[in-house]
Amino acid sequence: MLCEEARARCHGARLTRGLVRSGPPSSAWVMPRPALSPARVFAELAPHPVVDNENQPGEAKGALLPPGTREVHVSGSAELSARPDRAQVTIRLSSRKAEAAAARSSVSRRLDYITQAARQRGEALENNLTVTKNFSRIDNVYKMEAEVCITFSDFGKMQDVCNFLVEKLDSSVIISPPHFYHTAEAANALRRQVCLAAVGSAQQKAQEVCQLFGQSLGKPLLIREEEVKEWEGHPENHTASFSDSPSLQQRLQSATIYASSRIFAVFEIKGDRKRKKAALLNLN
Repeated sequence: MLCEEARARCHGARLTRGLVRSGPPSSAWVMPRPALSPARVFAELAPHPVVDNENQPGEAKGALLPPGTREVHVSGSAELSARPDRAQVTIRLSSRKAEAAAARSSVSRRLDYITQAARQRGEALENNLTVTKNFSRIDNVYKMEAEVCITFSDFGKMQDVCNFLVEKLDSSVIISPPHFYHTAEAANALRRQVCLAAVGSAQQKAQEVCQLFGQSLGKPLLIREEEVKEWEGHPENHTASFSDSPSLQQRLQSATIYASSRIFAVFEIKGDRKRKKAALLNLN
């Protein structure tokens, strides 16, 4: 009888080999729980953290903060856009005459008229107005060509000048559609503004987290820009294709630049010093 029980015990041990962890034979085998999927953390209260001091000269990287320091870790993001601040218009004119002087005179008169209108109506400065000329002879005909490039910062005055020239010079000139673009100063200003907006979003989030727990937000300990993106023209404003002659507003939308920024910030959580002082006074 004892031999049969021992034989059964051995047989059961063979069946459960690989399922039973190290321990007494009576311990039960438990299926391990599946790993939880990582959750996105928007704010975190972290005591005794290690701060990356790579941007703080004179301090060791990864130095521990003083004991008792409390922190709140937050992320912030922002997205801003900027319309172009410059527009360039190109005006072309030409003349074909049997005599060279006649071809030159025809183009020169219209050039003077165009530059005068640009300065008076568009307030164009000398450095915003470029004139190029080309004189050639084809068979027995002299050809004079000229091109005027005018840069505008006021788009209303740009339209006024273009409409005036079309009205006065008609088909004797060809005015190209405006080319909109951003100056380096405007693009850099957008990058700074979107970064500051993301930092402000993170600070507001940290402030609200502290208020939720009845705490006060302290100074920033770390601010790091983790992601910056820039693109031209908002995807929602793009149809399959613009018409052959897009409107002025469509051209402005296509030339508008967008920027987004995502930052990570660590703020100190202030202790309630008033209560501590009151408690010490009561003890004394």
